[in-house]
Amino acid sequence: MSGNVQLLNDTLAAAKSEGRAALIAYLPAGFPTVTGGIEAVKAALDGGADVVEVGLPHSDPVLDGPVIQTADDIALRGGVKIADVMRTVREAHEATGKPILVMTYWNPIDRYGVERFTAELAEAGGAGCILPDLPVQESALWRQHADKHGLATVFVVAPSSKDARLAEITAAGSGFVYAASLMGVTGTRESVGAQAEDLVRRTRATTDTPVCVGLGVSNAAQAAEVAGFADGVIVGSAFVKRMLDAPDDAAGLEGVRALAADLAKGVRGQA
Repeated sequence: MSGNVQLLNDTLAAAKSEGRAALIAYLPAGFPTVTGGIEAVKAALDGGADVVEVGLPHSDPVLDGPVIQTADDIALRGGVKIADVMRTVREAHEATGKPILVMTYWNPIDRYGVERFTAELAEAGGAGCILPDLPVQESALWRQHADKHGLATVFVVAPSSKDARLAEITAAGSGFVYAASLMGVTGTRESVGAQAEDLVRRTRATTDTPVCVGLGVSNAAQAAEVAGFADGVIVGSAFVKRMLDAPDDAAGLEGVRALAADLAKGVRGQA
């Protein structure tokens, strides 16, 4: 069974052909429940997201801010397992036909087994993995299995990355490059900042792979700003916050769907 890296590539290319950036949503598996998390992913895609990153909840999420940490904690206390992450990917992809990636720290994969993880993710219809804490120089085993199973390997670059390091990272990655808009953890912010635009420019000088920007985007105006210079706009904490702040699960799903629709207008310049 081959994964859906080609679907991811085609989706990003289709957005570019429409003269816009892709909208990429992030939601953790198992939050507020496994079934509720699947419905949330479907709501984001139904609302207008092109791609979804499904977070694998982790007890030490070094890149994640307080909003996603809270959701991860709820999922972990609910007993979420890697099998539930795979189920989330499978059911969301089957329901929508859109590309679904997993965003995870390296430790859970290492413990689970790289071959087992990549094979199961491909079988579930996954498009790839975002690995924020896996150093490129230690990624050969992962990339070997990901390539074998038709999965993208998305690495994260930061404003602190030197040009030579950017070239090393982009040469090893596939699908897209995740450009962290600023130094720090995930969360909504008032401004995405000029650092992100400079990082995209420097990253593009090393690769033809799409460059997508995350960390800090929470509304249509910010999405439109980032869409002006990036190939994709990644939004996570704002979606999770809609669910955390909702009075009940149904309202949370409606909040996710509405935010996706608003952001979709932003990446199309209609905000």
